[in-house]
Amino acid sequence: MKIIGRLLKKSSEISFRRINRKNIDYKNQLLVLCKLLNAAKQTQIGFYHNFSGLLKSSDIANQYQLSVPISDYEEFYAKWLHKTIAGQKDNTWKGKLKYYALSSGTTGAPSKRIPVSIQMIRSFQKTSFTQFSVLHDLDLTNAFYESSMLAIGGSTQLVKVDNHIEGDLSGILKKHASLLVKPITKPGDKISAIKDWNEKLNAIVEKADKWNIGLIAGVPSWCLMLMERIVKHYNLESIHEIWPNLQVYVHGGVFMGPYEERFKKIFAKKVVFLDTYLASEGYFAYQTDANRKGMKLLLNNNIYFEFIPFNSDYFNENGELISKHIAHTIGEVVTGVDYALVISTNAGLWRYLLGDLIRFTDVSKREIIISGRIKQYLSVCGEHLSLDNIHQALLNLSKKGIIIDPEFTISADLSSQSHHWYLETSQSNLNKNKLIATLEEELYKINDDYKSARKYTLSAPSITLMPSGTIYDYMKTQGKVGAQNKMPRVLSEGQKKQWESYLADCL
Repeated sequence: MKIIGRLLKKSSEISFRRINRKNIDYKNQLLVLCKLLNAAKQTQIGFYHNFSGLLKSSDIANQYQLSVPISDYEEFYAKWLHKTIAGQKDNTWKGKLKYYALSSGTTGAPSKRIPVSIQMIRSFQKTSFTQFSVLHDLDLTNAFYESSMLAIGGSTQLVKVDNHIEGDLSGILKKHASLLVKPITKPGDKISAIKDWNEKLNAIVEKADKWNIGLIAGVPSWCLMLMERIVKHYNLESIHEIWPNLQVYVHGGVFMGPYEERFKKIFAKKVVFLDTYLASEGYFAYQTDANRKGMKLLLNNNIYFEFIPFNSDYFNENGELISKHIAHTIGEVVTGVDYALVISTNAGLWRYLLGDLIRFTDVSKREIIISGRIKQYLSVCGEHLSLDNIHQALLNLSKKGIIIDPEFTISADLSSQSHHWYLETSQSNLNKNKLIATLEEELYKINDDYKSARKYTLSAPSITLMPSGTIYDYMKTQGKVGAQNKMPRVLSEGQKKQWESYLADCL
């Protein structure tokens, strides 16, 4: 273990120096686009959109946008992806694609089958390894490099369906994991393969005192749940009593802010928090500096990025694209604007609308934050209330002594032109009227459109207060517990009906 630790420490130092010498900009993205088009020019989609002709263009980026329409999963599946999944060779990517990641998505949404090529797996491996360069800059102790990493993810058990293999992305990546990393990665093959989330957590808890964990990676809600169970099971004051070398937490999947206070309560020592932007479709960004808010967008990782400003010039009130062709390149972005992310990848996704909104915090350093989801925002009367606005308002409530749990959801009522907030709290004496008034005060400060809409057309919000754990219990009934599963922060009409039906029975 010490030998592997020393190797990882040295490799992180070398990688850190190499990465920080590079100047990654628009030219790199053009090279990525050319590489992708060249690799797929003999595929069915390559013939259809004349990738060979695009490569001869004097303005490849512009011609690519004019030739290939932007599509979301449903559109891309209906026209192209269903043939790839059925086993058609050279359809959206060269050869036959053997693996498909089931994206867990939000509660109530069906699973999507996201193609995973061998080239994409290699890109993941490369990025995961180079991410270790960040650790070098943290000046961690030698004991950290002699410890193990604990990855909290979905089941690594894969299933053969017809002529392909599908399952959680973590399972596909684990199958191809480096022999160097396997000995220091927990919880090991047997526990990782467990499908039942509670059974998996219990198995990890039982083994926790036998491991020396220095780094934890996973979605905040589930990692927090695990560590709280460990503390309770072993009757500890903090997680550091059992894992004294725990120094790094790598997180992603949801906004971290609401969980920070609970993490601080469970940590007795300083733990560095590092954000990542990793999805079934690819590895997009990670935080390179713990003191900076943004994540560095990976512009040389075989993914071509495009950016669509999330405003009324590009999207209608339902969050649908006005044009299937227009988007900005990395050379045209500015700070402070929410962009819908469009990707083309080395697994055969072409101008694929991911559904996420990102915002550049520093254009020169290509640093971003995830600011929301295209379909998860509120605009009943033009208030344009984003997830970022919502998270910030709830965080501000906690600073005023109003204790709201990290888990919440919101729905829109079109008939009454209002919002309905469903908030978990352990604070039994909350006054609803005061809570609504304070929440609105915060929203007025954050969003001028909301303030204006409330003055003229938008009705006052209503709030349902729920005991802690209500959303977790609901997710269990939906079979959506653990790994990357998350409750939608803003409910669609279908999700709203399911949710309200559940609340009618249990509250």
